[in-house]
Amino acid sequence: MKLVFAGTPEVAVPALDALIASRHEVVAVVTRPDAPAGRGRRLVASPVAERAQEAGIEVLKPVKPRDEEFQARLREIGPDCCPVVAYGALLPKSALEIPTHGWVNLHFSLLPAWRGAAPVQHSVMAGDEVTGASTFQIEQGLDSGPVYGVITEDVRPTDTSGDLLTRLAFAGSGLLVATMDGIEDGSLKPVPQPADGITLAPKITVEDAQVDWAAPALRVDRIVRGCTPAPGAWTVFRNERLKLVQTGLVTDRADLAPGELSAGKNNVYVGTGSHAVELLWVQPQGKKPMKAADWARGVRITAGELLTRAATA
Repeated sequence: MKLVFAGTPEVAVPALDALIASRHEVVAVVTRPDAPAGRGRRLVASPVAERAQEAGIEVLKPVKPRDEEFQARLREIGPDCCPVVAYGALLPKSALEIPTHGWVNLHFSLLPAWRGAAPVQHSVMAGDEVTGASTFQIEQGLDSGPVYGVITEDVRPTDTSGDLLTRLAFAGSGLLVATMDGIEDGSLKPVPQPADGITLAPKITVEDAQVDWAAPALRVDRIVRGCTPAPGAWTVFRNERLKLVQTGLVTDRADLAPGELSAGKNNVYVGTGSHAVELLWVQPQGKKPMKAADWARGVRITAGELLTRAATA
């Protein structure tokens, strides 16, 4: 089939590579406009745009997919199908109707679970033991279209959302190619999603990522892992934000009040609503990530000091 691929971040690149290597022809890529990045806030092309340019593929960067100039070019190309991975913009009905077989999204959850922008983060934070990826036909509703295929992936006890998303991006790329194959030869027909089991996965905000030390240790650990690498779990120490890069569960410390710190030569523990968790890596405001034990030595934690919540995020 003649394909126009839509995607923006690094997580979409494995799928683009897989489609380029498939029997189908990727004739163009749709991605978000260049965005400011780095200290100089210089405009930078998206990872998908950069990969497409390397491969000599036409790149379309509409400000909004409803732009008539963009839709006119899409009609000129006449794609058979538009596969999508993390494009990042809502597609109007007029754009959805252009490709012969519509737009097919690779979504990183087992639909109808975790519909929305942050399925992997919510899966980790909820303590799911199994998640996966789904390909589905995009319609006007939020991730509600009929499903072509799924793969499953175990959520490991120490997985961050970044770890899990990387595995799903590569495994899902194979699913997306298989879906294109099945649409082309007619062997795949999308199946409506069940009405039961719908959960929502809205974008995780900075406020969502603030740790509540009165929560049980398991919940604290899931928040830290689910918010890593973005937006980054955090707390407050001596009136400044402290980013929590990595924590570990322990079972032999139940003597600390919620938020209370205990620093030894090589270990830093903090109390929760149940037993303590160990701080492994932290990032003080304005500094690079460091081992928690090194941070604790530098700030000279005193007995009874606390990690706290901000009054407002």
